[in-house]
Amino acid sequence: MKTLATLSFLLLTIFSSRLCGQNATEETGLKSYYIVILKLGPHRDQDSATAAMIQKEHLENINRMAASGQLNVAGPFLDEGEMRGIFVFDVRSEEEVKLLVDNDPAVKAGRLIYEVHPWMTQQGTCFH
Repeated sequence: MKTLATLSFLLLTIFSSRLCGQNATEETGLKSYYIVILKLGPHRDQDSATAAMIQKEHLENINRMAASGQLNVAGPFLDEGEMRGIFVFDVRSEEEVKLLVDNDPAVKAGRLIYEVHPWMTQQGTCFH
């Protein structure tokens, strides 16, 4: 499990070395983000209709956070492991991240739990 987490972090770091429309320079500053790892929660026993509704609301919530500029990256892991997905937030504090994620329908229902990790990369980083 730690190998997958390490690999995921390494891949994010590699991809983050590419800058949107500019070259990395000494003048480019570092910027803080918060990475959230979504993991299987303890309450995954909902019937299929309820689980589908929770997933739909979860995706709508992701779209709202992205539209507001708070969420830069979101997506599922493609294996069937304990870790289910990732969020990368551009907000001021870990407390703000927790408020946002605690209000996610899948977290509220107990289908997902999460861990928050402060992270830093070059300002202007994007994924291609």
